[in-house]
Amino acid sequence: MPRRRIGFWYRFAAVLCKPPLVVLVKRDWRGMEHIPAEGGFITAVNHNSHIDPFAYAHFQYNTGRVPRFLAKSGLFRKGFVGAAMRGTGQIPVYRETTDALSAFRAAIAAVERGECVAFYPEGTITRDPDQWPMTGKTGAARVALQTKCPVIPVAQWGANELLPPYAKKANVLPRKTHRVLAGPPVDLGRFYDKEMTPELLKEATEVIMAAITRQLEEIRGEKAPETPYDPRQERIEQRRRTAAQNRQTQLSAGQETAGQEEGQGT
Repeated sequence: MPRRRIGFWYRFAAVLCKPPLVVLVKRDWRGMEHIPAEGGFITAVNHNSHIDPFAYAHFQYNTGRVPRFLAKSGLFRKGFVGAAMRGTGQIPVYRETTDALSAFRAAIAAVERGECVAFYPEGTITRDPDQWPMTGKTGAARVALQTKCPVIPVAQWGANELLPPYAKKANVLPRKTHRVLAGPPVDLGRFYDKEMTPELLKEATEVIMAAITRQLEEIRGEKAPETPYDPRQERIEQRRRTAAQNRQTQLSAGQETAGQEEGQGT
C-alpha cells in the first residue's frame, strides 16, 4: 500500500509514537524486502512485551505497508484511544460474544481489500519461561487459507528487554535494541482447497509458528525448545497438581483425625 494511502490517523499516531521509540530503543531491522509491495497479506508476529505492538508497528510503518492489528473491542469504545483505533483501521475482537466471528470476517475483508493484517498467533504475551513463541491459535491460518494470501513470519526481540513480559516498570538503561527479522512467505500450499477441519488448521498453525520460531532463533543465536510451550497443557497439569495436593491434604487430615480418635479411645 503506498504511503499516500496511510491516512491521517496513522500518520498522527506515528508523530506521537515514533520520537519516544527512537529515543528509547536502537533498531536492527532486517527482512523488509519480504514485505509485499502490493496486495493483501498477513504478518504473523511473536509477542513478548506489552509495548512490542508499538515497536513492531514502527518497523512495518517504515516499509510503507501499515498493519491492521486485531485488538480488544473495549479499546475502540471511548475517547482518544477509541478514535485512534477506529481511525487507523484496527480490527476489534469481541471475545465470548455473538460477535466473536466478526474479527475473522473483518480480517478477511481487509486482506481482500489489499491491506496487511498483523496477527499475534499466540493470542497473548508468551508465557514460555525463556520467552520463546508458544503454541499458536488458528485465526491467522484460517484467514490465510480462506484468502490464499502470503503469510510473512516475523520475529522480534528487544522490546521485552525494555519492558519484560507482565512487568510494570521499564528498564530504560542501558538503551535496548529492537531486533526484527521478517522472513519469506510461509508455504501453506499443501493446505489449500481442503476442508478446514480443526486438525488441518492446527497443522497449518504449527507451520506458521515454526517459521516465526526459526526467525527468532536467528535473532537470538540459539535453538528454541524442541516442543513449544503449551499454556493449555500447563493449565491441565496445574489442575492435576492442585487436585493431587488436595487429595494429599484430605488424606493427611483423615489420618490425623483417625490418630486423634485412636488416642481418645486409649
